[in-house]
Amino acid sequence: MSINQSFAIFGLGRYGKAVAKELVKNGVEVLAVDIDDDIVNSAISEIPYCKCADITDAEVIRQLGIANIDVVIISMANNLEASVMATMLCKEMGVKTVIAKCSSEMNCKILSKVGADRVVFPENESGIRLAKNLLSSSFMDIIELSKDVSMVELDVRPEWNGKNLMELNLRQKFSINVVAIIQDKKIITSIDPAEPLNTTMRLIVIANISKLKKLK
Repeated sequence: MSINQSFAIFGLGRYGKAVAKELVKNGVEVLAVDIDDDIVNSAISEIPYCKCADITDAEVIRQLGIANIDVVIISMANNLEASVMATMLCKEMGVKTVIAKCSSEMNCKILSKVGADRVVFPENESGIRLAKNLLSSSFMDIIELSKDVSMVELDVRPEWNGKNLMELNLRQKFSINVVAIIQDKKIITSIDPAEPLNTTMRLIVIANISKLKKLK
């Protein structure tokens, strides 16, 4: 997922606002929408593009230009009906990726059934973590080990194909420590540094966050 993509956040509760602020802080174009005018007015100083609107109305969604948005994050777990309607409308209008916050396993199943590409539990995934995951391009499942260090899944880049870890010297170049390789849905922890990598593999690495940005 590229940081050149555009994002919309529906619902500016604590979770939605955290996602929006983190994305804005990283220079990403974000449209934030909430039905409560007071919430919108309080958020506009930190999130420049804030709108007060009913996102369960198809015409309103159309006027907001949601069809031109790459990723929509629906952060209204306390209102399943609104979440379902917003998810369906976004998918009908061609939004490629819809991420929906949910409050229960059953709600997650319902939102997935109506088109959500991904569902998140706020108890398990903070808004800031979701935003960082979205910002991370080819990085997935970011787990912050400290302020500066994270564990992530990383694609084997095309230019690494056919080369082994000794040749790539990722630790020296990017401060990346490979702790496991995922291949054919299996996690391999006994890594042979002389074995060539291929693009069907993913790497589980521990790395400095600032150094990871060099790979984007």
